[in-house]
Parts: sequence; C-alpha cells; structure tokens
Amino acid sequence: MMNFSILVCDDSTVARKQVIRCLQQCLDADIQQAINGAQAIELLNTHNFDLLCLDLTMPEVDGVQVLEYIKANKIECFVLVISADIQDKMKLRVTQLGAIDFINKPIDKTRMNNILHKFGIH
Repeated sequence: MMNFSILVCDDSTVARKQVIRCLQQCLDADIQQAINGAQAIELLNTHNFDLLCLDLTMPEVDGVQVLEYIKANKIECFVLVISADIQDKMKLRVTQLGAIDFINKPIDKTRMNNILHKFGIH
C-alpha cells in the first residue's frame, strides 16, 4: 500500500485538525501542515506532495494565490479546495487554476473519501 504525502493549508488550527482527522480516517498518509499560503508555497518548493488540501480565505497569501503559484511553476500536486463559503464564480476560478474538487466546511467524510478514491488517492 502506498503512503501518500499530503499538505493541509489553513490559517485556522481547528480547521486543520478537522481536515487531518478526516484524512486519517480515509487513508494512511504522511500529513504536513501549513498555517498560511506563504508557508504552503515554501513547503511545495521543498517537498513533493500528492495532495494539497487548501483553504481559500487566508491573510497575506490566500488560496487563489497558492493555486496561481502551483500553476505558474508547474508543480505536480492534486489540489482539493476546502472552504466554508465557495461561490460559483470562485469555483470556476479555482477549477481554471487546476483544483480537482471542493469540499465545504464542515467536512463531510463520505465526500472526502469519494474524491480521494476518484483520483486514486486511497
């Protein structure tokens, strides 16, 4: 069984813990955390991740900027957007930037599992 490498990026400690708990129930993975977009970019430059669980609303460097960076630098990593309030316009924007899917907060474990399976991350 393959061990996946996952980065969880959210400025909220509670939200990060919730995402990590959900991921741990779904699969065996090496999970790292970033507390903001700038830290996520730093980690993406020094590590190879299979999946990035990314919040959109963060101070300084937000989720959209992280997606733009990933696209511009051709970093190979699935990006799953996890956000409390994702509007259709924003869904379109992040899809164009390469996000594979979205999960609303609070996270639905079944939905998370289905997305992971769809992309072979399990």
